[in-house]
Amino acid sequence: MTDALFAEPGSTWWPAAWGPGFALVGALVEALSGPVHVLAWIVVAVVLGAIFALWVTARRRTCAVRVTPDELVQGGERLPVASLASVEPDDTEGGRVLGGGFAVPRKFTGVPLRLVDGKVVVAWARDGDGLRAALESVIGSAPDVRG
Repeated sequence: MTDALFAEPGSTWWPAAWGPGFALVGALVEALSGPVHVLAWIVVAVVLGAIFALWVTARRRTCAVRVTPDELVQGGERLPVASLASVEPDDTEGGRVLGGGFAVPRKFTGVPLRLVDGKVVVAWARDGDGLRAALESVIGSAPDVRG
């Protein structure tokens, strides 16, 4: 695997601890008023932990961003660096959003890219400036395939 010049995982794993944390708080509140239903709180912790773990897994698949010298990965979409012509200014009217979504994900910054065929697409990351810098560095060093 090639070293990433820029990477965002999409989500950390700490939200998976929310379910067990909520269950612990619930058990502590219940302890203030009488006996604790330990088995019930264990089930709640496992179920909520599993739900949040599924959510984290989905975020890591759909919102992960990675730039290597060879490719740009946006969620489930891979784009060869050789197909990128330039990084466009922020005010450029964008086209298709990379990664399969209809819009740039909430709390992410869009980075317009011009492809070698002239189309404009929008890459995205939480750290838009970092993504822009990584893409500019790989596009500047990529071989020119336009002929």
